Amino acid sequence: MNRIARAPRKSQRGVILFVALIVLVAMTLTGIALIRSVDTNLLVAGNLAFRQGATAAADWGIEAARTYLKTTVTANKAALDNDNPAAAYYATWQSGLDLVGTTTTPFGWSGSAQLVGTDTGGNEVRYVVHRMCEASGATSAAGANCVKASGGGGATGTEGSTKGTVSYSALALPGTTVVYYRVTVRVLGPRNTLSYVQAMLK
Repeated sequence: MNRIARAPRKSQRGVILFVALIVLVAMTLTGIALIRSVDTNLLVAGNLAFRQGATAAADWGIEAARTYLKTTVTANKAALDNDNPAAAYYATWQSGLDLVGTTTTPFGWSGSAQLVGTDTGGNEVRYVVHRMCEASGATSAAGANCVKASGGGGATGTEGSTKGTVSYSALALPGTTVVYYRVTVRVLGPRNTLSYVQAMLK
């Protein structure tokens, strides 16, 4: 009777399955890392979009402040010589005022700033105006120390063209000076997006 010789079982049997499992785990971890990276990029892009939207909304506040100043100058310019907290207007630059909340006594935006409104993007816009003077009162008073800009030198002149000669002497400002006003706008948007924008008006 012939006996068939059987080859001994190799101890390496099942190693391929073990290697395949390791590769599968590595691929799974790589996929998870890729998904997290994409989510992070989307989050950063979203935050940048909200920040840009908030900064753009600040133009609304600046225009509202400019309208207030223009209206007040037309009605009663002397009213700008003194504070008007109800309109978020202050006749001095208020040295040491914390407008962005870096100290323990920040400016109270919720109660002291002028609310312009909330746009369609959910951005709440508020502004406050400071006249660039050290003291209140008339800008020409001693001690007011206002930051001013020359409004013109009163020079005369003409401009030639094919249609004739146009004189600008009647439009030249007679050496007047104007005071600067600092407008600070705070925009509070979605996801607690916070943006501050300042502009100097005259």
